[in-house]
Amino acid sequence: MTQTVKNGQCKHHSKGRGQGPSSYWMQEPGLVFDVLDIDPGRHILDMGCGAGDYTLEAARRTGPLGQVTAVDQWPPTVDALRMAAKAAGLSQIQCLTADITKPPLPVRQNSMDLCMAFTVLHIFGTENSRKSLFLEAARVLKPKGRLAMMECKKEEMPFGPPIHMRLSPKEVEAVAVGCGFRKTGYTDLGFNYLVMFSLSRTPGAPH
Repeated sequence: MTQTVKNGQCKHHSKGRGQGPSSYWMQEPGLVFDVLDIDPGRHILDMGCGAGDYTLEAARRTGPLGQVTAVDQWPPTVDALRMAAKAAGLSQIQCLTADITKPPLPVRQNSMDLCMAFTVLHIFGTENSRKSLFLEAARVLKPKGRLAMMECKKEEMPFGPPIHMRLSPKEVEAVAVGCGFRKTGYTDLGFNYLVMFSLSRTPGAPH
């Protein structure tokens, strides 16, 4: 499934509602969550949550019977999100301080319905290190779980990571497929793109 958003991108904002950068307002957030299609009661992992804008909205959608686990390596960012979740009455948010570039994360195997990794893959400098994120997502996802990857388009822009750090959708898919995923959807968000994956095989098993 491929979707294109021609007029949906919002004015660029590099900051979220709290500590740390966020890509949340680089496109219409509702478009992203329409694709994610989060049902009440789902368990979600936000890998590299940053300011936590996506975490908060995911928690609203999964409701009090679900849970959103937000992971970031910077304690001030995690503390700020924890306070924001408390202020919003979203007790279903669990905040963890951990480095997603150095798995395993303190998250149980086969416990998540959805993993979100939004504008973080470019920080993994090599293909092997990028594989570690996908393999960790495969570890924590339930057999029918989904992985949502958002990245900045591989185009010159006056904001965001330099073009040599950006990844094309084909580059992201190539790593994902090698780690046991298959692509199930692509959405053009304007400045960014969103690719959806599901598990296709046991990680490390032969094709």
